[in-house]
Amino acid sequence: MRRSADPAARNSSSAAHRDEVLALEEVTKVYGEQPPVPALRGVSFTVRRGELTAIVGPSGSGKSTLLHVMGTLERPSGGTVRIDGVDVAGLSDTELSLLRAHRIGFVFQQFFLAEYATVAENVADGLLYTGAGLAERRARAEEALKRVGLAHRAGFRPPKLSGGERQRVAIARALIGRPAIVLADEPTGNLDSVTGTSIVELLHELHAEGATIIVVTHDMELAAALPRQIRMLDGQVIYDSAGVT
Repeated sequence: MRRSADPAARNSSSAAHRDEVLALEEVTKVYGEQPPVPALRGVSFTVRRGELTAIVGPSGSGKSTLLHVMGTLERPSGGTVRIDGVDVAGLSDTELSLLRAHRIGFVFQQFFLAEYATVAENVADGLLYTGAGLAERRARAEEALKRVGLAHRAGFRPPKLSGGERQRVAIARALIGRPAIVLADEPTGNLDSVTGTSIVELLHELHAEGATIIVVTHDMELAAALPRQIRMLDGQVIYDSAGVT
């Protein structure tokens, strides 16, 4: 392959590649065989370090399937998925689990908190599969809870928390591993409008601190409040405010 004669151009290209946290190239996902049902149809886009992005679309647009593929919970039928520079295609299931544990944080609409455990314990569980020792998990949980403004609730259990506080705990758990990217699935879906607004404000604060976050939602108002919007319809990207479709 012929290399650019311009060292500055080569350095710029290399820096841009290093700055990619998530890259999808012509990604497809097909379910079933008779007949096959295409859920993703050639999806391509790149998310760079420090971006706060909304992936938005109606039910059936393919955004949930896209979330699973981005999070390596499902393998694509075709195309390329790179997470923090790693092409996931050749990874074994064990290697994918390690990738998720170290490089991807998840925030779900339903919170998925253990009600018998304290807030601090729930957050510390985000490091269970990373090999971190108990002391490190506790220290990092305290740090993550401070980051989302819930250090004073560390000893509480989830049933004693409001919906907004539970979502903040879920976000802290996603952040504890200092992942390359956080994937948030309808993070305001189970919250009232005032509490939902506070979670959006928190996402902006974390973004300002350098976190890379993708919010998957059907809520156009929520999407419009984020710096970048990628719109899905019928398994395809139909609009990307970053200008890459």
